[in-house]
Amino acid sequence: MNPVAAPWVRTRLRAAPGAACALALLVALTACLAAAFPRAMDRYADAGLHRALEQARPDRTGILLTAPQPDLLLTPQQRQEALRPGPLRERYDKALAAVDRPLVVDRAASTYGVRTTQSLKVPDPWLPRPSGLPPQLVLATPHGLGDHARLHSGRLPRVTGAPVTAATSAVEAAVTTETARSLRIEVGSVLHVPGVERPPLTVRVTGILAPRAPEGAYWATQPLLRTPALVTVPGSTGPDPDQYWLGALLLAPEAAPALLGTAGNPVRYWQLASEYDALHAHDLDRLKTAVAALESGPGLRAVRSAVDPATDVGTDLDEVFASFDRLRSDIGPLIAVAAVGTATVAGVVLLMAGGLAADRRRAELALLRARGASLRGVAGRLLAETAVVALPAGALGLVGALLAFPGGRVRPALWAAAAVTAVACAALPLRAAVAHRAVRLHDGRRDVVSVRPSRRRTVAELTLVVLALAAVETLRRRGATGAAGDLVSLAPVLVGVIAALVLVRLHPLPLRRLARTAGRLRGAVAHLALARAGRTSVSPVLPLLALLTALTTAAFGGSVLSGVDDARDRAALLTVGADARVEGTGPLPPGLPDRLRGAPGVAGVAEVGLAYQAKAEDGRLSVPVAGVDPGDYAALAARTGLGAFDGRELRREAGAGTLPALASPAVAERYGTRPFPVRLEDGSTVTVRIGLVRDRTPAVDGEEFLVVDRSGLSADAARPTVLLLTGDRLDGGALRRAADGAGSVRLRSEGRARYVDSPLQSGAERVYTAAVGAGAGYAVLALLLSLLRVAPERAALLARLRTMGLTRAQGRRLLVLESLPPALMAAAGGTLTGWAAVRLLSPGIDLTTIALATTSSPAGRAELRTDPWSLAVPALAVLVVAVGVAAVQAWWSGRRGSVVELRAGD
Repeated sequence: MNPVAAPWVRTRLRAAPGAACALALLVALTACLAAAFPRAMDRYADAGLHRALEQARPDRTGILLTAPQPDLLLTPQQRQEALRPGPLRERYDKALAAVDRPLVVDRAASTYGVRTTQSLKVPDPWLPRPSGLPPQLVLATPHGLGDHARLHSGRLPRVTGAPVTAATSAVEAAVTTETARSLRIEVGSVLHVPGVERPPLTVRVTGILAPRAPEGAYWATQPLLRTPALVTVPGSTGPDPDQYWLGALLLAPEAAPALLGTAGNPVRYWQLASEYDALHAHDLDRLKTAVAALESGPGLRAVRSAVDPATDVGTDLDEVFASFDRLRSDIGPLIAVAAVGTATVAGVVLLMAGGLAADRRRAELALLRARGASLRGVAGRLLAETAVVALPAGALGLVGALLAFPGGRVRPALWAAAAVTAVACAALPLRAAVAHRAVRLHDGRRDVVSVRPSRRRTVAELTLVVLALAAVETLRRRGATGAAGDLVSLAPVLVGVIAALVLVRLHPLPLRRLARTAGRLRGAVAHLALARAGRTSVSPVLPLLALLTALTTAAFGGSVLSGVDDARDRAALLTVGADARVEGTGPLPPGLPDRLRGAPGVAGVAEVGLAYQAKAEDGRLSVPVAGVDPGDYAALAARTGLGAFDGRELRREAGAGTLPALASPAVAERYGTRPFPVRLEDGSTVTVRIGLVRDRTPAVDGEEFLVVDRSGLSADAARPTVLLLTGDRLDGGALRRAADGAGSVRLRSEGRARYVDSPLQSGAERVYTAAVGAGAGYAVLALLLSLLRVAPERAALLARLRTMGLTRAQGRRLLVLESLPPALMAAAGGTLTGWAAVRLLSPGIDLTTIALATTSSPAGRAELRTDPWSLAVPALAVLVVAVGVAAVQAWWSGRRGSVVELRAGD
């Protein structure tokens, strides 16, 4: 054959423009989804990293370089010169250069200066003294004070006249509004800071500053410079411990040498803020390496050579990165399962599209081979023909993904789109090369009766079985985070592969038996439909693999999403104890329960008198005691599922001196079933006997508790301190208005929302949902492609049978009955495979991290459980689509008539 020529390609595309457009649309959509996946994960991971950095606050995410005051062997002039702004600025620039990428410093939020490390007692009598102790102050000279604060009153401190030295007697300073309010400082106030071998340093306050971004890195890295603290003297105990104020005075940078004349042990510091937006999750390993190098590696050596040999580097960035890495590592394998499942289904659809095109042109390609065309030449022409359509479509899909998800990496998206395009280009030529590797003048029967499984196929199937079993066992033994990631991610897909191969081998057997049974019935439609379903001329492996993989992934994904919701609901319920909780620091107002019952959505209110510090028996151990109304509380426990019990067993008998109690296992083990006294917080004592043991109870979130009938308590102890509310769609605003500040109001729905702590969690859920939805869509497309492959044969069959007297109604029944067995096989196999995959893999899957953004939960380990809806809905959808397509085809064939479908001689 001649080399691939354009006229051939142009001719073939013009001959089937519909097929070319359909292929282009399929490739563009698949390439877009494939390229969008890594971009979306990059986007959510970056947002999660930035959220983690924001929650950690700048004092942990910043890098603080500190160097001691200059060597005492230097002259006084040299020591003073080292603290002036010029030398500090030079070392600041060198410190910035020593921080290597991917760490990026936010220069606008960074600063440097000098500050005392020891607080100094200021004896001025007009300063507040909570316990008679004078306040203590630190002195600091931060650079860029005017850029990060606005003047509330007065002016910024400055240096006039001769340069400041250690012997200077007076300097100017500013304070923040919070410091001024707490220490009663005003513009013009004068403070006297004790000196060393010199008179006290006079500090005149010239301005009060309001920070522009109080929570930003400039102020929050060293919060004492912004907000004073009321410090308790170590060792001071009792109801009124000794306390004193600790604050800061902000001097002009040029006044730094004056700190040498105090006992504050001044140090130089360079405060480097991290630029969150420039940090990316895909660089996390490099980020951790860079931080480690700064703390105790080449980076620290570079900083010390550039700044000072005694420079110390302090940061908690490594801990923040490690915490985020644990979250990402726990969520990643779950996302990989959905991604691999969806990718498998999409790949199968692309292969089926190529197979459909090869079958449609089987006669043409066989004729070319019979006339002497080489296999390489035929495959080359088909590759060129497909590439002309697939390459522009793949590029268009890539561009769509880049525009839809800005900010992610380009290379992974490019590789994903390229892989989709390569599969789409290779599917048709490879399928044609396999089918026409030998020249044939006539194809024999190709149904499941005549085509027997070869030894190679048997070996391949056994290999897949071993791989699937190894993946499942690895995941069960070591978990999703510790196992080999690739094999674990493939586990649900391999389970679907094995199920597809087994069903393909077994499904003709029951169909033939049913066909023999149907042959004894009156009418030929059922027998003919079952016979055709059992002797199909199209290999069902690929469509069945697509359906089973999609159904397994949907079942797995639905179970993951359902398990996440259940874990959050359970954790929020255990924390709140009901749908809402109103709790006061003391007894609640008498009319509050009635007001809350009238709030929108409230169905019931359980009153609880809760004593957290009740003392049991000898008074050394405390145990929370809840006084409740047995009937209301039993109804609440039954509704919430937190330790349901029969309220009659907790009710106090008239005249009895001992109260029956419900206890936690720990308390029951400690005190047994004997009566023992309990002293409540109001000083009264009751005797209780444990008769019921439950792991949980609504009123107390903990492992130790006692629940008794409050009618047996004193009047003060029985007064409710907690109200537990049940109802649907509770209005938090209405409840807070009804409470009117009498107690804190917590809603279960609000507690549940707080568990979504990281964009990586919510992003993972969205990606998982999208992956499951895309997999379901590709499964439907695979089903449609499989039906399109047999559509011409079915249409011709109906035409022949109608010439023999088959009615339109019988034709519809024939196609529906013929499509039901494979659809039922796929639906039942998919349901069973999904259930088996969830049950097999659940021991190795921990949903706690993705549900709660933490490795621990109030409800314990969040396990993967089968979700019935995720099993039933996709399976029913397969049946509906298969039957619907068959009915539509029968209706359309009836409209076209028999002559259109028949050839001469039929």
